[in-house]
Amino acid sequence: MTDMTKKVLISGGTGFVGSAIVRALAEKYPNFVITVIDQSPRRPEHVMPERITCMQADIALPETLSKAFEAAKPDIVVHTAGVVPDLAERFGRRLEREVWKINFEGTRNMLDVSKHSEVEAFIYTSSCCVVIDDTRTAFPNINEEWPLALRSTIYGESKAAAEALVLNASSNKMAKCALRPSVLCGPGDYQLVPSIHACIAKYETPFLIGNGLNLWDITYVDNVADAHVLAIENLLSSRTAAGEAFFIQNNEPIVFRDFCLAIWAYFGHVPPFEIHIPKSLAYFAGLACETVTRLMGTTTTLSRGSVQDACAVRYASGNKAKDILGYEARIGIEEAIRLSCEDYASRLGLKLPINGGSQRKQ
Repeated sequence: MTDMTKKVLISGGTGFVGSAIVRALAEKYPNFVITVIDQSPRRPEHVMPERITCMQADIALPETLSKAFEAAKPDIVVHTAGVVPDLAERFGRRLEREVWKINFEGTRNMLDVSKHSEVEAFIYTSSCCVVIDDTRTAFPNINEEWPLALRSTIYGESKAAAEALVLNASSNKMAKCALRPSVLCGPGDYQLVPSIHACIAKYETPFLIGNGLNLWDITYVDNVADAHVLAIENLLSSRTAAGEAFFIQNNEPIVFRDFCLAIWAYFGHVPPFEIHIPKSLAYFAGLACETVTRLMGTTTTLSRGSVQDACAVRYASGNKAKDILGYEARIGIEEAIRLSCEDYASRLGLKLPINGGSQRKQ
């Protein structure tokens, strides 16, 4: 395929995941003509090759999309555009209409326009949250046979509905698959590492909710980009991935507390002591915060959902992605943490300690 020329359209291509896919695809297939559509212009924190064509388009507006597709004439579509609520809104319902408008209706628009444009392959960037956002349940070493969580968070619900829409529409004319990345880190990360780093200034690092032994999947964004390239290759050749969903992660589950400790250590911080807070106590504190903020019309970062999230067990098997796509994580979790911290420190204008990360908990 290295000599093949294809036209690729990537929605949300100026974002965190989208720009990583653009970089990976442009590097491996320099003959591919790549067009990015996004509501936002190029962003300095998300580097992309200069030769990429960027067009501003709103996936919620079919007319705008049609014009973009007419200009790009894509053979392949990678749909990464979506709304991910920030932590203060993640477990509430205030943004439900907006999230569904973009994540579900926008995906339906992308599918419709792709069909009319006779696109060959459609890759949907789904999320592990289509399953794991049901915080009432533990998810140890799950696989793609686990059912979607149809009642969870507004993000998980909207992505689950959109994923089902994509996979049910797979056909001989347009092969489709869905990739489910886990929680992400890497250059340009605007949620995970920044929120964990912010705990230092807020003096929250000593507080440990629950037993602190729960395992998470965390994935380096370039590994997710690699998986998208593999999915494109598959749908243009054997098509064994057509109609399928795949969990994508580093396949190195890590204790979430240890992940936090590693990040803090890179910034020269070690919690001076630990205060263990029972999950049940934190849960009721979250309920109290929700009640107060609801009465005052404000938002809270501590809620019942955030407490359950912090204590959750959630990691998946990578066997299906390995067997069908040939995916294996290229960048390990230790390197992922280092690169993520270095990037975030650079954006903050901070210089990491020379021995950054050396005090991580083993």
